[in-house]
Amino acid sequence: MLLFAASIAQGQPLPPLPQPDREIMLYEGVPAGSEGWGFTERTIFNTQVGIEFTQNVVRPSLLYFAPDPAKATGTAVVIAPGGGAVNLSIRIEGTAVAQQLSRAGVAAFVLKYRLIGHPTDSPMSKAYARDENWIILEGPQKGQDIRPLTIADGAQAMRWIRAHAAEFGCDPQRVGFVGFSAGGFLGCQLINGPVETRPNFFAPIYGSDPTLKPGAEAPPAFFATALDDPWDPEGTLSLFQAWRAAKRPAELHVFQMGGHGFLAKGGGGDRVIDRLEDWMRANGWLTR
Repeated sequence: MLLFAASIAQGQPLPPLPQPDREIMLYEGVPAGSEGWGFTERTIFNTQVGIEFTQNVVRPSLLYFAPDPAKATGTAVVIAPGGGAVNLSIRIEGTAVAQQLSRAGVAAFVLKYRLIGHPTDSPMSKAYARDENWIILEGPQKGQDIRPLTIADGAQAMRWIRAHAAEFGCDPQRVGFVGFSAGGFLGCQLINGPVETRPNFFAPIYGSDPTLKPGAEAPPAFFATALDDPWDPEGTLSLFQAWRAAKRPAELHVFQMGGHGFLAKGGGGDRVIDRLEDWMRANGWLTR
């Protein structure tokens, strides 16, 4: 059982979520495609899996964690938590990762992107149903595909950070993207996009799009997966081979165990951000 779930069972309160130095709205008002949704954003603790989730995101934002001034590198990173486009694993794959990277001198921005909404206020409520083509079947989002909206939010995050890089002491050519599960899939959609939204380095962790064919300008990539992940290993392994075929720099970590979402579990995968830091340091992203 996860540490957080065990703490709840023993009657101990959860530590508060790490608070960002600033929350930045990515659009003025409600962005196109979200009109009429009417959801109230919330962060809940799901006792079934022992994880905090942010839900019902209508107005996408960035949670900014400032770098340690003594170590500031001029590098920025967008962190996209996973959650199947219905949740964001906000602490484990978001704010905790941002805190660690900010201590290493990185300006860290956790991306809260748009999601399929939940019909009730219950922490255990299931999101509105979708079909195999990601078309939402009910509720105020009926008939919409959430994926183009999440991709638009990822692109807008990259665009916004580059436009405001000087304000945060960052180099607009040193902006990376780290994505977990659905957040990794989101990041994959930026790789062959316009230069202004393409990351300078990319780290999809147990999240991939095996149909992606990286071009000659694809950024250096850090891949991580677990052999016992019921959803991902083949996708990540395929992407790594695609990077090799394109003759682009890439590093691959395959953990024996951990399943999907291993950042929250044991087996070595829970220290994957340490390995990511090593890779960033070796590639010059942690030095100014």
